[in-house]
Amino acid sequence: MVFEPLPLPPGVRSRFVPNINGLTMHLLEAGFESQDRPCLLLLHGFPELAYSWRKVILPLAAAGFHVIAPDQRGYGRTTGWDGDYDGDLASFGMLNLVRDAFGLVAALGYRTVAAVVGHDFGSPVAAWCALIRPDVFRAVVLMSAPFAGPPPLPFNTAQQGTPGGASGASPATAVENIYAALAALKRPRKHYQWYYATREADANMRQCPQGLHAFLRAYYHMKSADWKHNTPFPLQAWSADELAKMPTYYIMDLDQGMAETVASEMPSAAEQGARIALHSNPSPAAPSMYRLCSLLARATGECISALATSSACRPAPARTCEAVICWTVPVTGCSKSSRNT
Repeated sequence: MVFEPLPLPPGVRSRFVPNINGLTMHLLEAGFESQDRPCLLLLHGFPELAYSWRKVILPLAAAGFHVIAPDQRGYGRTTGWDGDYDGDLASFGMLNLVRDAFGLVAALGYRTVAAVVGHDFGSPVAAWCALIRPDVFRAVVLMSAPFAGPPPLPFNTAQQGTPGGASGASPATAVENIYAALAALKRPRKHYQWYYATREADANMRQCPQGLHAFLRAYYHMKSADWKHNTPFPLQAWSADELAKMPTYYIMDLDQGMAETVASEMPSAAEQGARIALHSNPSPAAPSMYRLCSLLARATGECISALATSSACRPAPARTCEAVICWTVPVTGCSKSSRNT
């Protein structure tokens, strides 16, 4: 398969690495000139690509890293995965995505990675990388999506008599119940993750009437801090009534796809031109995790509200992983729409 060259900044190159857990992985990289640099692995979110990191790669490379940003399984120019809706989904499980990441860095000659950085959907993948192979992925940065931890092991099920314990309600049943409750509201709604799992979702977005570029522009604008209705607040309960308070890009109208949901929120030309310029251009410095978070914040425009180092972080034993968690919050001017389209 032949692809057109990407419009990349000087110093960032695109290449393909074959035989990565059944994939031919496409990646962007910088800082590859020297063989002794520590490696940073950047894992993109949805609906994004390695290209989404293009403004981050060079500042991190200037800080002394070899920066690698792949198109993950199912995305972009990476090939070898099954895109059939009725195909086997097992290859998209988190453990196999970790195997993809591990296979890539091993193929590139790295036994350890200074940090794996995940944004959005890439965040849980990064977390699982550090959880499963802390000897390889020595530190982790999670952006925009917190990690809830591994699922609890079933306990005392023989005594309780049912997989769900005393209540008898399994997690799957609880999810089904909330979907039914959302659909039964006076204004019927649906959870966006349920929509993404439907057969029609792919064509609804990729073949939308407004065109893919316009769809993505409106999608990113509506999820950014530039959209005036984004005023986060805590929900009081996991209930249909509470979930229905969320924006429609999360709790959608039941009769609309995502293309219709965002179409009315397409930013005007004036709004698109009012983006905030990123003036910070940090100078190269010795690699450190705090420096990494600073560079990520400045280069991406993400607004870091808290930076915490895990109490378990210690530099010594081989099977430990430093956790630097970047929780991001919407702040006016930090528009994803200005960075990803």
